[in-house]
Amino acid sequence: MQALTDAFAAIGAFMDQGGFLMYWIAALTFLMWTLIFERAWYFKGGLKGDVQQALASWEMRKERKSWNAHQIRAAMISRMSAKINSNMDMIVTLIALCPLMGLMGTVTGMIEVFSVLSLTGGGDAKSMAGGVSKATIPTMAGMVAALSGIFANTYLARIAEREDHLFADHLTMDH
Repeated sequence: MQALTDAFAAIGAFMDQGGFLMYWIAALTFLMWTLIFERAWYFKGGLKGDVQQALASWEMRKERKSWNAHQIRAAMISRMSAKINSNMDMIVTLIALCPLMGLMGTVTGMIEVFSVLSLTGGGDAKSMAGGVSKATIPTMAGMVAALSGIFANTYLARIAEREDHLFADHLTMDH
C-alpha cells in the first residue's frame, strides 16, 4: 500500500512541476485513450453483430439489381461506415491537441523565466529553473501522449478501412 501511495505522490509532484497545463494534457490523454479502447472493443465485439444484422437485412431482399436496390445498398454502406468510423475524428483531434497544450506549457514557462530575468536580472537561478521546468515538462508530456495516440490511431484506422471494404464487398448484387 505504501508503494502505491509513493507512486501517487511522485505522479503528483511531476504534474505540479509541469504546471496547470499538465492536468489538461492528462485529461486529453485520458479521453483519447478511452475513445481508443472503445473503438478497439467495438472492432473486437460489437462490429460483428452490426455487420451480421445489416447483411441479413440485405440478404432478405428479393431484388438487388434495380436503381432503388443500388441506393439502398449505398445507404447501408454509408450507415455501416459511420458506425465503423465513429469517434475516429475525435481521436485524431485529441492527438493534435496534446502537443499544442504542451506548446502552451512551453510558452507559459518561458514567460515565467523572462519575468524572473526582468525582476532579478538573472540572479535567482532556482526560480528560473522552475520556469524552464514548466516549459519543458508539458512539451514532453504532450508529445509522448500524441505519439502513443498516433500509433493506436494508425492501427485502428487500418482496421476501420479494412472493415469498410469487407462490408461493401459482402453486399452482393447477384440477383
